[in-house]
Amino acid sequence: MSRDPKHFLTDIFGYPDFRGQQEDIIRHILAKRDALVLMPTGGGKSLCYQIPALCLDGVAVVISPLIALMQNQVDALQQLGIAAAALNSSLSGEEQGDVKRALLAGDLKLLYIAPERLFANGFMDLLAQCQISLFAIDEAHCVSQWGHDFRPEYLKLAVLHEHFPNIPRLALTATADTPTEKDIIERLGLQYGEIFRAGFDRPNICYRLTDKVGGVSQLLSFIEAEHSENAGIVYCMSRKKVEQVAAKIAATGRIALPYHAGLAAEVRRKTQSRFLKEDGVIIVATIAFGMGIDKPDVRFVAHMDLPKNMEAYYQETGRAGRDGLPADAWLAFGLQDVAKLKSLMHNPDKSQQQQKLDRAKLDSLLQFCESALCRRHMLLKYFGEDPPMSCNNCDNCLSPPALFDATEAAQMAFSTIYRTGEMFGAGHIIDILLGADTDKIRKFGHETFKTYGLGTAFSRADWQSIFRQLLALGLINVDTEGYGGLSLNETCRPVLKGEEKLQLKKLTVSQKTKKQKTMSSAIFTSKAEEVLFALLKSTRLALAKQQNVPPYVIFHDKTLVEMAQLKPQTLNAFGELSGVGASKKEKYGTHFLEIIENSDA
Repeated sequence: MSRDPKHFLTDIFGYPDFRGQQEDIIRHILAKRDALVLMPTGGGKSLCYQIPALCLDGVAVVISPLIALMQNQVDALQQLGIAAAALNSSLSGEEQGDVKRALLAGDLKLLYIAPERLFANGFMDLLAQCQISLFAIDEAHCVSQWGHDFRPEYLKLAVLHEHFPNIPRLALTATADTPTEKDIIERLGLQYGEIFRAGFDRPNICYRLTDKVGGVSQLLSFIEAEHSENAGIVYCMSRKKVEQVAAKIAATGRIALPYHAGLAAEVRRKTQSRFLKEDGVIIVATIAFGMGIDKPDVRFVAHMDLPKNMEAYYQETGRAGRDGLPADAWLAFGLQDVAKLKSLMHNPDKSQQQQKLDRAKLDSLLQFCESALCRRHMLLKYFGEDPPMSCNNCDNCLSPPALFDATEAAQMAFSTIYRTGEMFGAGHIIDILLGADTDKIRKFGHETFKTYGLGTAFSRADWQSIFRQLLALGLINVDTEGYGGLSLNETCRPVLKGEEKLQLKKLTVSQKTKKQKTMSSAIFTSKAEEVLFALLKSTRLALAKQQNVPPYVIFHDKTLVEMAQLKPQTLNAFGELSGVGASKKEKYGTHFLEIIENSDA
């Protein structure tokens, strides 16, 4: 068999051409050299080690942090006729024995393991008896103390170079800022390797943020209007909120399942399995869900609370649209989100250096949220790129926010904070500005202030938006150790003194942008194509159920879209579709050609 990477790309994986730096990375690994690959989710990272594994003699060992998702990757490879296996604690003793025997016999091309497996029960000695082609370290940002998902067990992976000095190592991640990148290189000993930066842009994702006013009702409206049948992930900060939001979505008739660390392991396993193997399932989760998720047809990721930093936001939103088809990243945020996250930044268990870094990362996220600039521009600039100023696929580009002169409003806010002794939260300050008659105002005599009732030109929601922006800009502070009291930052002085003008965004709720299209209406040119696509999806689902595998390991949505648009009539034409290699052409071609022939499209 040919050892040419292009042969495997077309004949096995069914893709006509390499994307971006894939071919350069693959040839670098084939030259037995180390590398760090920074490539966005959905950019084709897995091919960068799967194709070298097929080209080289021996077995490629893939180290992945999540046991639960390894089998799905193995299923996808086996559909392509590739000898792959996972070795983890979910297997029975007999099954683990079978995998080890296949490994020692040289019958495997790829073996997936968790980092803990390397150092358990003499596994390193077992590997020493095998011909290893390469080591692939997936989700490599887990090795970094500066990353958002640090995992101590990853630190031990540096020993790979000591035990196997001549075996190439490939570290891969979709999420790494400059400090994290440097940490990965240092901790894994990749100083003599090459760094491949493929860019962080996900042009198919539309980034959309809205002021949180209705909370869950806003989310339900978004899902109903644009993703009434699509799979999606909704992130919430607390377990309690996960349960509540999942119940409210389920009450609309959708399949919505909660997922968090407080649920039993078996419940989480079944939930994840349903998400991967059924169509249109919505998962409502804490950040415990998602790393390594290969499901390519997640059409939206929604955040009901702010993530902790830009890396977390980028990685979580990156789980949408891995297949390259249109997808949404939707986030609703409010004043309490900002105060809550700022309070979480005060953690005595962390070093002062780490707390300072956490605060800086949060400030970058808040600036992203409150800016009137292109979302994609700010996101990519954060990761060190030099992007265009406009993308035409985010809320700020599609519906530019209105700005207003907020100098006087800010002065009212600053004055009230100062007069109340810099010890009260935003809710009480807003009550004073709106002239509310509350027990607390009467108790402290705050109805006598000059600013009492002075802010009635703005609604409570307007004031909440103003205070949130003042916090994001660092003009005011929130007490992170007490009860959330607001205080003035020295940087507010020029605005307070009238020496500088302040422009803020007007409150916007659930912006109606030009983007309001479903995936089907954006892609298909006729109703007949949509109907055929739905028929092909149901056929794929039935086949997947028969084999107990996720539908996407048979064909991605992108391949079904091509079928519906091009309507191939012969096996040769079917084999030309993206994602149809020789194995899938032989296994499924005739069946899907019959569906296409008998349709009315």
